[in-house]
Amino acid sequence: MEQRAELVVACRQWARGPVPFRHTVLPSGGVMSVRTVCLGWHWQPYRYARTADDVNGARVAAFPDWLGDLGRAAVAEAYGDEEAARGFAPDTALINFYDDTARMGMHQDKEERSGAPVVSLSIGARCVFRFGNTEGRGRPYTDVELASGDLFVFGGPSRFAYHGVPKVYAGTADPAAGLRAGRLNLTLRETGMASPAA
Repeated sequence: MEQRAELVVACRQWARGPVPFRHTVLPSGGVMSVRTVCLGWHWQPYRYARTADDVNGARVAAFPDWLGDLGRAAVAEAYGDEEAARGFAPDTALINFYDDTARMGMHQDKEERSGAPVVSLSIGARCVFRFGNTEGRGRPYTDVELASGDLFVFGGPSRFAYHGVPKVYAGTADPAAGLRAGRLNLTLRETGMASPAA
Protein backbone atom coordinates (compact mmCIF):
# COMPACT_ATOMS: atom_id res chain seq x y z
CA MET A 1 0.00 0.00 0.00
CA GLU A 2 2.77 2.41 0.93
CA GLN A 3 4.51 1.91 -2.42
CA ARG A 4 1.26 2.60 -4.30
CA ALA A 5 0.75 5.81 -2.34
CA GLU A 6 4.33 6.88 -3.08
CA LEU A 7 3.78 6.21 -6.78
CA VAL A 8 0.61 8.31 -6.77
CA VAL A 9 2.52 11.22 -5.20
CA ALA A 10 5.29 10.85 -7.79
CA CYS A 11 2.78 10.70 -10.66
CA ARG A 12 1.18 13.92 -9.47
CA GLN A 13 4.58 15.60 -9.52
CA TRP A 14 5.38 14.28 -12.99
CA ALA A 15 1.95 15.39 -14.23
CA ARG A 16 2.89 19.01 -13.50
CA GLY A 17 5.80 18.97 -15.89
CA PRO A 18 8.15 19.98 -17.35
CA VAL A 19 5.81 18.25 -19.80
CA PRO A 20 2.34 18.02 -18.22
CA PHE A 21 -0.41 15.43 -18.59
CA ARG A 22 -2.05 15.75 -21.99
CA HIS A 23 -4.65 14.08 -24.19
CA THR A 24 -2.67 12.67 -27.12
CA VAL A 25 -3.91 13.65 -30.58
CA LEU A 26 -3.66 10.79 -33.08
CA PRO A 27 -2.63 11.28 -36.74
CA SER A 28 -6.28 10.62 -37.70
CA GLY A 29 -7.30 13.66 -35.64
CA GLY A 30 -8.83 11.54 -32.90
CA VAL A 31 -8.05 12.41 -29.30
CA MET A 32 -7.20 9.72 -26.75
CA SER A 33 -9.50 9.69 -23.71
CA VAL A 34 -6.65 8.92 -21.31
CA ARG A 35 -4.27 11.63 -20.16
CA THR A 36 -0.59 10.76 -20.55
CA VAL A 37 2.76 11.95 -19.22
CA CYS A 38 6.10 10.36 -20.12
CA LEU A 39 9.45 9.94 -18.40
CA GLY A 40 12.82 9.44 -20.08
CA TRP A 41 11.45 9.52 -23.61
CA HIS A 42 8.32 11.29 -24.85
CA TRP A 43 5.93 9.09 -26.81
CA GLN A 44 3.77 10.60 -29.48
CA PRO A 45 2.12 8.63 -32.26
CA TYR A 46 4.11 6.69 -33.32
CA ARG A 47 7.62 7.57 -32.21
CA TYR A 48 9.81 8.57 -29.29
CA ALA A 49 11.74 11.79 -28.76
CA ARG A 50 13.47 13.44 -25.82
CA THR A 51 11.36 16.59 -26.22
CA ALA A 52 7.57 16.93 -26.32
CA ASP A 53 7.22 18.73 -29.64
CA ASP A 54 3.48 18.01 -29.70
CA VAL A 55 2.94 19.60 -26.25
CA ASN A 56 5.29 22.40 -25.22
CA GLY A 57 8.68 21.56 -26.73
CA ALA A 58 10.21 20.85 -23.31
CA ARG A 59 12.46 17.92 -22.52
CA VAL A 60 10.60 15.25 -20.57
CA ALA A 61 11.44 14.48 -16.94
CA ALA A 62 14.19 11.95 -16.38
CA PHE A 63 13.38 8.27 -15.87
CA PRO A 64 14.33 7.61 -12.21
CA ASP A 65 16.60 4.72 -11.26
CA TRP A 66 14.19 3.59 -8.54
CA LEU A 67 11.47 3.06 -11.16
CA GLY A 68 13.87 0.85 -13.12
CA ASP A 69 14.46 -1.15 -9.94
CA LEU A 70 10.69 -1.58 -9.58
CA GLY A 71 10.52 -2.82 -13.18
CA ARG A 72 13.31 -5.34 -12.62
CA ALA A 73 11.58 -6.63 -9.49
CA ALA A 74 8.37 -7.06 -11.52
CA VAL A 75 10.19 -9.02 -14.25
CA ALA A 76 11.86 -11.22 -11.62
CA GLU A 77 8.49 -11.94 -10.00
CA ALA A 78 6.70 -12.59 -13.30
CA TYR A 79 9.41 -14.76 -14.86
CA GLY A 80 10.81 -16.31 -11.68
CA ASP A 81 14.22 -15.49 -13.15
CA GLU A 82 16.59 -13.06 -11.41
CA GLU A 83 19.03 -13.25 -14.33
CA ALA A 84 16.41 -12.10 -16.85
CA ALA A 85 15.41 -9.34 -14.47
CA ARG A 86 18.97 -8.00 -14.21
CA GLY A 87 19.07 -7.62 -17.99
CA PHE A 88 15.90 -5.50 -18.08
CA ALA A 89 16.91 -1.85 -18.52
CA PRO A 90 13.77 0.29 -18.87
CA ASP A 91 14.45 3.87 -19.92
CA THR A 92 10.94 5.23 -20.42
CA ALA A 93 7.62 5.20 -18.62
CA LEU A 94 4.25 6.06 -20.11
CA ILE A 95 1.87 7.04 -17.35
CA ASN A 96 -1.80 7.04 -18.32
CA PHE A 97 -4.63 8.37 -16.18
CA TYR A 98 -8.07 6.91 -16.86
CA ASP A 99 -11.12 8.68 -15.51
CA ASP A 100 -14.23 6.53 -15.17
CA THR A 101 -15.15 6.99 -18.84
CA ALA A 102 -11.69 6.63 -20.43
CA ARG A 103 -10.83 3.68 -22.63
CA MET A 104 -7.83 2.43 -24.58
CA GLY A 105 -8.36 0.77 -27.94
CA MET A 106 -6.54 -2.38 -28.99
CA HIS A 107 -2.99 -1.55 -30.03
CA GLN A 108 0.55 -2.90 -30.09
CA ASP A 109 3.51 -1.36 -28.27
CA LYS A 110 5.89 -1.49 -31.22
CA GLU A 111 7.75 1.82 -31.36
CA GLU A 112 10.52 0.40 -29.18
CA ARG A 113 13.65 -0.98 -30.84
CA SER A 114 14.06 -3.47 -28.02
CA GLY A 115 12.12 -6.69 -27.62
CA ALA A 116 12.42 -6.47 -23.82
CA PRO A 117 9.21 -7.04 -21.88
CA VAL A 118 6.71 -4.33 -21.01
CA VAL A 119 5.90 -3.94 -17.31
CA SER A 120 2.44 -2.55 -16.54
CA LEU A 121 1.44 -1.43 -13.03
CA SER A 122 -2.15 -0.52 -12.12
CA ILE A 123 -3.12 1.83 -9.29
CA GLY A 124 -6.67 2.90 -8.49
CA ALA A 125 -9.91 1.77 -10.09
CA ARG A 126 -10.33 -1.78 -11.34
CA CYS A 127 -10.45 -2.25 -15.10
CA VAL A 128 -10.85 -4.85 -17.80
CA PHE A 129 -7.50 -5.38 -19.51
CA ARG A 130 -7.97 -7.09 -22.87
CA PHE A 131 -4.92 -9.09 -23.93
CA GLY A 132 -5.04 -10.31 -27.49
CA ASN A 133 -2.97 -11.94 -30.18
CA THR A 134 -0.09 -10.63 -32.30
CA GLU A 135 -1.93 -10.77 -35.62
CA GLY A 136 -4.77 -8.27 -35.22
CA ARG A 137 -7.18 -6.43 -32.94
CA GLY A 138 -9.90 -9.08 -33.03
CA ARG A 139 -10.30 -12.42 -31.32
CA PRO A 140 -8.81 -14.44 -29.82
CA TYR A 141 -8.25 -12.33 -26.73
CA THR A 142 -8.58 -12.75 -22.99
CA ASP A 143 -10.19 -10.24 -20.64
CA VAL A 144 -8.37 -9.92 -17.31
CA GLU A 145 -9.60 -7.80 -14.41
CA LEU A 146 -6.79 -5.69 -12.98
CA ALA A 147 -7.04 -4.15 -9.51
CA SER A 148 -4.94 -1.59 -7.69
CA GLY A 149 -1.43 -2.93 -7.16
CA ASP A 150 -1.61 -5.53 -9.93
CA LEU A 151 1.39 -6.04 -12.20
CA PHE A 152 1.11 -7.36 -15.74
CA VAL A 153 4.31 -8.24 -17.60
CA PHE A 154 4.30 -9.23 -21.24
CA GLY A 155 7.33 -10.34 -23.19
CA GLY A 156 8.68 -13.14 -25.34
CA PRO A 157 6.19 -14.28 -28.00
CA SER A 158 3.50 -12.08 -26.42
CA ARG A 159 5.59 -8.89 -26.43
CA PHE A 160 3.78 -7.50 -29.48
CA ALA A 161 0.29 -8.74 -28.60
CA TYR A 162 -2.55 -6.30 -29.16
CA HIS A 163 -4.00 -5.07 -25.88
CA GLY A 164 -6.38 -2.44 -24.58
CA VAL A 165 -8.67 -1.32 -21.77
CA PRO A 166 -12.36 -1.45 -22.78
CA LYS A 167 -13.74 -0.67 -19.32
CA VAL A 168 -12.87 1.08 -16.06
CA TYR A 169 -15.13 0.26 -13.11
CA ALA A 170 -16.41 3.48 -11.56
CA GLY A 171 -16.44 3.62 -7.78
CA THR A 172 -13.57 1.13 -7.33
CA ALA A 173 -10.70 3.59 -6.82
CA ASP A 174 -8.06 3.21 -4.12
CA PRO A 175 -8.41 6.09 -1.63
CA ALA A 176 -5.81 4.53 0.67
CA ALA A 177 -3.26 4.97 -2.14
CA GLY A 178 -4.34 8.57 -2.64
CA LEU A 179 -6.70 8.07 -5.60
CA ARG A 180 -10.35 8.83 -4.85
CA ALA A 181 -11.34 8.25 -8.48
CA GLY A 182 -9.81 6.94 -11.67
CA ARG A 183 -6.94 4.66 -12.54
CA LEU A 184 -3.24 5.21 -13.08
CA ASN A 185 -1.33 2.84 -15.31
CA LEU A 186 2.44 2.97 -15.51
CA THR A 187 4.12 1.06 -18.32
CA LEU A 188 7.87 0.66 -18.10
CA ARG A 189 9.65 -0.02 -21.37
CA GLU A 190 13.11 -0.40 -22.82
CA THR A 191 13.26 1.73 -25.99
CA GLY A 192 16.59 0.41 -27.27
CA MET A 193 17.34 3.95 -28.43
CA ALA A 194 20.42 6.04 -27.73
CA SER A 195 20.27 9.66 -26.68
CA PRO A 196 21.08 12.11 -29.47
CA ALA A 197 24.41 13.86 -29.17
CA ALA A 198 24.20 17.01 -27.07
